[in-house]
Amino acid sequence: MQRIVITGIGLTSPNGNNLNEFRGSLLEGKSGIEHVEMRHMGKVAAGNCDFDERKYQNRKMRKRGTRAGAIGIYCANEALVDAGINMEEVDKDRVGIYLGITEHGNVETENEIHELYQNDLKTEFWSHHHNPRTVANAPAGEVSLNLGTTGPAYTVGAACAAGNVGLIHGAQMIRAGEVEFAIAGGISESTSTFGIFAAFAAQGALGEDEDPTKATKPLDTSRNGIVVSEGGCIYILETLERAQARGAKIYGELVGYHINSDATDFVLPNPERQSECMLKAMAKAQLQPADIDIVSMHATGTKMGDIQECSAVRKVFGHSENTKVNGTKGLIGHCMGAAGALELAGNIPSFEDGQVHHFANIENLDPDCHMEGLVLHKPQEKQVNYILNNSFGMLGINSSVIIKKFKGE
Repeated sequence: MQRIVITGIGLTSPNGNNLNEFRGSLLEGKSGIEHVEMRHMGKVAAGNCDFDERKYQNRKMRKRGTRAGAIGIYCANEALVDAGINMEEVDKDRVGIYLGITEHGNVETENEIHELYQNDLKTEFWSHHHNPRTVANAPAGEVSLNLGTTGPAYTVGAACAAGNVGLIHGAQMIRAGEVEFAIAGGISESTSTFGIFAAFAAQGALGEDEDPTKATKPLDTSRNGIVVSEGGCIYILETLERAQARGAKIYGELVGYHINSDATDFVLPNPERQSECMLKAMAKAQLQPADIDIVSMHATGTKMGDIQECSAVRKVFGHSENTKVNGTKGLIGHCMGAAGALELAGNIPSFEDGQVHHFANIENLDPDCHMEGLVLHKPQEKQVNYILNNSFGMLGINSSVIIKKFKGE
């Protein structure tokens, strides 16, 4: 098995547009959630990104493309710059783009239907760009067009596990010999569609509070749901041999991963399958629970979702005195297809700075969510060698990724 390493990270989140900003916000407890006016719904809490869409894309292409595509283009280019890769010096047939998504096309379809009703249902007002904007591979395709890559470029639909799954798929394609390096991760444009807000509200699972920064409170007794957010995080993956040959900096090594399915319910997670996912990822990495220094929880802020996941994590790591457990959504909300990729990135600097960031907005821990190792109110100092990142999604898809600190071996 070829060893796969991370050599570049590009991201945008509600509280940072690069890894240093994002990491700083997590350690400081800086929220990126605010109130916005949502069509048909009024005031809702949301996590929007504020990055320069034109940094790597001209006006014409942005007008023709999508918000998800713009997020992907920004993150991919930032990751390439971070990795020190000049696209003019690589074989573009041997570059793969694998972006995890929750959904795609809702934003464009909703906006065009809105315009249709503002214009007496005259179909000539329907955009001729609709089809390429709404096909499922559009975000990856827009990145490919921007970078001029001619290798495989497509999205991987995996609900809210998609950020991890994009990363896993990129590693698998390198090991399969299909590409030399992968541009892989997850993206989401969810805040631009009222439908996802309305659906969570109808389920009684849309987080709200007079103070938007407290609208989502994973693991707290007063939690009342999810804050919908947008974002993206893209990694450059390559073999250790290739990275060392070009003298690249290495953030960490992907040593274990697993994906499985609950096959039990549309939305309620199955803690048995989640436990199995973590255990099988560790088995592939030849690790025991006590070897894992940080478990990053999915922890969405829904009552049963949090309880079920805590049960799964407790079952696997309940006897590990070494393992710290944290979560990110209290500060950035749920970035859907980007969530897992962003949350992993937020922990990767722990390898160097020896800090484990904390949960946010936990004033009264739900007794059903109690476990040893929770990092609740402030960062904790710790030597970190292994991070296990959990990312789970609707219809019972589970993913776990394990990253090892690279020590030059």
